[in-house]
Amino acid sequence: QVQLVESGGGLVQAGGSLRLSCAVSGNIFGIKAMGWYRQPPGKQRELVAGIASGGITNYADSVKGRFTISRTNAQNTVYLQMSSLKPEDTARYYCKADFFGPAPSSWGQGTQVTVSS
Repeated sequence: QVQLVESGGGLVQAGGSLRLSCAVSGNIFGIKAMGWYRQPPGKQRELVAGIASGGITNYADSVKGRFTISRTNAQNTVYLQMSSLKPEDTARYYCKADFFGPAPSSWGQGTQVTVSS
């Protein structure tokens, strides 16, 4: 089991940047992949970016070229660098960990990102 704590959200003007952090503690050795998801008001949660244990990344089409997911070598912190932010990026952003084997995924509590026009 792992614990995930997100930070770094806030209010930013369109065109600005933010870096989100996800601190991971617990049994990190069983993690297969990490991801950032977001849930805009009144909408479903969606994948923003993911990074597998081997370092392969994937992004939603809407954030390609603007967002970058990365992690520390110890894999105990995952980042989401967000640039050229748009009002439609406004959402609560969540960190998620997927595990090898049957263990269920773990989610953090989320951090709010608000982009003003």
